[in-house]
Amino acid sequence: MILRMSRPPDHDKTSIPPRPAGVRVSAPKCVRCGKSVEARFRPFCSQRCADIDLGAWVSGAYRVPSDEPLSEGETTDMPQIPDHNSDR
Repeated sequence: MILRMSRPPDHDKTSIPPRPAGVRVSAPKCVRCGKSVEARFRPFCSQRCADIDLGAWVSGAYRVPSDEPLSEGETTDMPQIPDHNSDR
């Protein structure tokens, strides 16, 4: 689908011009799976994809590399989260 925009009659030439003809506008896609985004879960398509992404953050899957040396007392190990379901 190609949207063509025209200038409104009172358009001032010093303001930002409209998009050039031929620019394609597409619906946003889920950052986890690529399906169409649903507004209530944006930028995800579902609660499931949002939860998967949150789990990746919590587990440390998203990290920013650094060349800085660790300060005293810091380790590269992730903190252990107790598994409360293992007792059952």
